[in-house]
Amino acid sequence: MTRPRKDLTREDWLLAGQTVLRDEGLRALKLRPLAASLGISTGSFYHHFNDFEDYLGQLADYFSGAQLTENLEQVKADAPTPIRRILLASDLALNQDLPRLAMAMRAWARSDDRARASVQKVDDVLTGFFADCLETMGHGRQQALARAYLLVASATADMEPPAGLPRGLELRDLMLEVICGGED
Repeated sequence: MTRPRKDLTREDWLLAGQTVLRDEGLRALKLRPLAASLGISTGSFYHHFNDFEDYLGQLADYFSGAQLTENLEQVKADAPTPIRRILLASDLALNQDLPRLAMAMRAWARSDDRARASVQKVDDVLTGFFADCLETMGHGRQQALARAYLLVASATADMEPPAGLPRGLELRDLMLEVICGGED
């Protein structure tokens, strides 16, 4: 039997939902298994959400709202140069497994307007953020936007790299060198 945890927050529920989306997809996102993964009763869910539809709406909003804002504020505060901001944003995304979450959100967005709006907002904000960094590095606005688009698109692509390219962080660093036009 599960017991309610007094310290459980709305964000705990949202992060647990993101884990399910990332690992199993939208069809697996159900209240009872979600509560079980948190080690609590389903009753505590209603302290934070009106119903499951409310939860899904807040889950979509969290992805493109507080989570995105907090991550970008951290990057801006911790990285002094545009290239460092791009690198730190990439590191943060990898540490939080955001590329897989973004792919899961895109799959959800095919059937839900809330998720579609959330994904579009994330795409717009990230493209603008990276374009500003790239423009500060000396790229013209159109070039900066095109390169920013490639950064965002490559981070959410479900594609294996071709033979001859490195994997993991080596591939990420090579792609950033190519897209950003070199190091600082």
